[in-house]
Amino acid sequence: MLAAVAGYRRPMSTAPQITLRPMTEDEFTSWHERIGVGYAAAIGPARALTPEQALEQSHKEMRQLLPDGLATEGHLLWSACAADGTLVGDLWIHARKPVPFIYDIEVREDQRGHGYGRAIMLAGEEECRQRGFDRLDLNVFGYNTTAISLYDSLGYVVISQQMRKEL
Repeated sequence: MLAAVAGYRRPMSTAPQITLRPMTEDEFTSWHERIGVGYAAAIGPARALTPEQALEQSHKEMRQLLPDGLATEGHLLWSACAADGTLVGDLWIHARKPVPFIYDIEVREDQRGHGYGRAIMLAGEEECRQRGFDRLDLNVFGYNTTAISLYDSLGYVVISQQMRKEL
């Protein structure tokens, strides 16, 4: 079972305030479907898979990573809420040792452009610090320039890079 997550308030006055809380079962069901489809869209071209193959692979990997769904040990699945309680995004971190890994951060489409991505990332970093971690890893597809820009601005550095050329 996930432990209760303390709320995080971003200290900068111009930034949005968010609270991370454990996902509910209903939120998990909706999130799980969204992330499966989104991940399939990303891995399909990267792995030269048909859309059907990509969706099948996406679901397979999700089952492996979250065999017990929301209750999978070591996986922190949060919903991010604005100060007024509006659900603005989600965050999935595998709190593995020695370095936790961000599997997913999502800002709801209608909430993008308001600084919530940054606020969610900072809240996730703080949660990891509180759990005794001093590093945090993630992976980002090269075409996702918006995310790359956010991660760069937060101080993340490239530690590995894979490249491809179509012949």
